[in-house]
Amino acid sequence: MNYRYSLQIVGRIMTVTAGLILLPALVSVIYGDGNVHCFIITALILLALGMLSTLIKATDKNIYAREGFLIVALSWVVISLFGALPYVLSGEIPSYIDAYFETVSGFTTTGATILTDVESMSHSMLFWRSFTNWIGGMGVLVFAFAILSQSGTRIVHIIRAEAPGPGFGKLVSKTKINLQILYGIYIALSVIEFILLVCGGMPVFDAVVNTFGTAGTGGFAIKNASIAAYNSAYVDYVVGIFMVLFGINFNLYFLLLMLRLGDVFRSEELRWYFGIIVFSTVTIAANIYPIYKTVGDSMRYAFFQVVSFISTTGYTATDYNHWPAYSHTVLITLFFIGACVGSTGCGFKVMRVIIMLKTAFKEIRFSLNPRSVSTIMFDKKPVDRSVVTGVGSYVIAFTIIFFASVLIVSAGGLDFASNTTAVLVCLNNLGIGVAGAQTNFPSMSVLSKLVLCFDMLVGRLEIFPMLILFTPAAWRK
Repeated sequence: MNYRYSLQIVGRIMTVTAGLILLPALVSVIYGDGNVHCFIITALILLALGMLSTLIKATDKNIYAREGFLIVALSWVVISLFGALPYVLSGEIPSYIDAYFETVSGFTTTGATILTDVESMSHSMLFWRSFTNWIGGMGVLVFAFAILSQSGTRIVHIIRAEAPGPGFGKLVSKTKINLQILYGIYIALSVIEFILLVCGGMPVFDAVVNTFGTAGTGGFAIKNASIAAYNSAYVDYVVGIFMVLFGINFNLYFLLLMLRLGDVFRSEELRWYFGIIVFSTVTIAANIYPIYKTVGDSMRYAFFQVVSFISTTGYTATDYNHWPAYSHTVLITLFFIGACVGSTGCGFKVMRVIIMLKTAFKEIRFSLNPRSVSTIMFDKKPVDRSVVTGVGSYVIAFTIIFFASVLIVSAGGLDFASNTTAVLVCLNNLGIGVAGAQTNFPSMSVLSKLVLCFDMLVGRLEIFPMLILFTPAAWRK
């Protein structure tokens, strides 16, 4: 294990985070809410620790898979630990554990919250809260390495560890340029959504923070009623469409810009993604038609909640708790499936689901004809055995962590349904991002909140980077 250089890189991530924290400080100045010192103190602490890391002499600058996993896991834990400080220093979330929970939920784009009245928070804290969604959407380390001067051969293992999905694909040969392209697309889509929301009459501040929540598919709302508070079909459709767009593999946007339309339309995952959305929207709209009485409202609310769940954003445009059982079942299935690989969404990912289904059918065919030889195909290409094995390992690890977490959280005294739901939404990074929306997060014990923080990090980093922290072999030289 290359400890020295790994700590240097974690220090650089802290330095970049210190710069990002200055943005909510500026918002505090603009709105005069008196929280400037909270962000300045946090930024200075991060900057000081980041500068100290430069004193570490590292002659060996080689990074491999083990270091990549370790750097990613440590960086996410560290920035969450310090990102909680502004909440505590301002007194808006006095408990550090609660503040840490809120920060982890933000960076991991989960959207679970311990707050019961988000509208009582100051503008700067609401901005920081939603900004963590935006930063975490594409990945904290992805942003850092897109602006830092760093050798691509040294960071590819780190980016691969943070990248969502079974594989990490490069758009161009140089990793840094690859990251800059991805973040350029991310920023462009965010700006377009912001402009459209402002054109629809949404206040500028609201448009900014709601764009952050949509882009990062985190769903941190600034209204207790979430997006439903605006009571606007225009807003619902704009936010809904962009939740769909941010749930698509960003590599496809690059291919679209290069006018490689054939490659885009040949994407099997994209076709499944849109197919699932269309099928779910139409069937749920038919199921809830007796409630809303009009086709327009039924399609509007069905579409919004479908894309909110499959993208794992967690925004709400209506009270779907009184919907029929079929609609609830479809929505729960969608948040398990999740968005596409290479997107800002979480969940199992559509690609994994496709591979699992094809693997199951392959085993059925093999059972019927043991002498048959078949290969799992994806995008008309054979899927490497390591990818299939990785998908199976992911499902097994997910299941083990789920049951272990439910067991520990159950010691907190809440009922089985509450504990199970809390673990599921945190592992899948869909925290129903509206304050108090049938969640018991505020009333959970300290131990339960820490376990759920671990689950959120596990879900966002796709399990293995976090598990390596608890593997003794990873710490050996």
